[in-house]
Amino acid sequence: MHRGVDKYLLYPVKFTGRSRIYPTKFSRRSRSGRFASQRGVTLIVVMGICLCLVVIALYFSDSMLMEYRASDYNSEEREAAQAIESARRYIGYVLKSSETPGYLPDPASYENEAVKVNDATYWIIGRGDENTDGKTLTFGLVSEASKLNLNTATLEMLEALPGMSAELAASIIDWRDPDSDPTANGVESNYYLSLGTPYNCKNAPFETAEELRLVMGGNRDVLYGEDLNQNGIPDANEDDGDTLNPPDNADGILDPGVLEYVTVYSREPNKRADGSARINITTQRPPRELMDFLQQTLGSDRANQIIGAIGPNLNDIRSPLEFCLRGKMTPAEFAQISDALTVSSDQYLRGLVNVNTASAKVLACIPGLDSASAEKLVAARRDKSSDELKCLAWVVGILDDNTCIQAGPYLTTRSYQFRADIAAVGENGRGYRRDLMTFDTSGGGDPVVVYRKDMSRFGWALGAELRKKYSGAVNE
Repeated sequence: MHRGVDKYLLYPVKFTGRSRIYPTKFSRRSRSGRFASQRGVTLIVVMGICLCLVVIALYFSDSMLMEYRASDYNSEEREAAQAIESARRYIGYVLKSSETPGYLPDPASYENEAVKVNDATYWIIGRGDENTDGKTLTFGLVSEASKLNLNTATLEMLEALPGMSAELAASIIDWRDPDSDPTANGVESNYYLSLGTPYNCKNAPFETAEELRLVMGGNRDVLYGEDLNQNGIPDANEDDGDTLNPPDNADGILDPGVLEYVTVYSREPNKRADGSARINITTQRPPRELMDFLQQTLGSDRANQIIGAIGPNLNDIRSPLEFCLRGKMTPAEFAQISDALTVSSDQYLRGLVNVNTASAKVLACIPGLDSASAEKLVAARRDKSSDELKCLAWVVGILDDNTCIQAGPYLTTRSYQFRADIAAVGENGRGYRRDLMTFDTSGGGDPVVVYRKDMSRFGWALGAELRKKYSGAVNE
């Protein structure tokens, strides 16, 4: 054997009859390298396991964080919902305890902006009037009598509404009337049955204004206009042209669409403020009850003069305002008797428009009125006291007698239904909720919510400043 290399080889050695192999210096090194390799693999496996555990830990940590945030948002949404319920009860109390039932409460007389309910906050989104710039959010209840009633407005009144088409106006008449004969420009069931999802023409009164979506011509652009979230002011996406929905002309002036001007909830009880029965002018033959009332209120001589000026044809009178004008009464005299007179035997007077709260655009739809006379009324009512505004006598002298006679059957100074558009957020400005409610006080007793709709899906309605404020609070 070669002595120079035998120390690196394995060689057999005889020992008690067995052949054994003794490790040489080379074999010891080989085993050491093999053990080192095994330790490296083990380290890699351990590191992989640790990495997996870290990933799992991060996953569960992220899941727990998401659950925590979801729980937090859910908690704030519940706070906002409870704030809205608190607002509902509060508004009912305000309307019930009003010292002047039948009139829109003064916004300064009740809380309607940033009202705290524990950790939540709510707002009652209102509508601006001639004194506001049309771009700043206002707060308070809205009179439903400031709009046209879809169930009582004539075809001509509907056609005069901003954004209204002749086809939609005629189709509204066909939708609500009991017959199946289409009005000119209107449609009946034969049209609706030809649609992809067929249905019949209702031929019955509207139950909600949103039914207009079912009527021919009642598309989104016509009904909502540029006011997609229905808060009465131009938000950023409603004044940017066609960049974001809805399409708009970016002129800084909001086109609110037809829904802003219509309702189905305007009615007032046909009785005096004290609850007693009114005197129906048209059934006084001879006018004994009417004469007695006029004599007691204005004196015998003045009562005889009034009845003498009107003549015997009392059944031709279409409104108490016309009675005043034909009887040559002064506004002060009419104010004393107007609440006691009526021309209807119905329990309720439906669809009258409140001349004290309606916009010029709605007033311009009233027979006898146009844009110019409507603007005159809106300008004149600013200078009237609350007592003067309780009687229609204040319009006498502002409008000529013929215009007053034409408009009289459609006007009132009272409101018994009120819209409350309530938006609320939780403690940190999250959990946004919004509900639209209509309160009816015409039945006496407690106000009744006759309509309620979840408006949360229409998006943020509290304006850019509050959005910025609460976005900052969330990101802190």
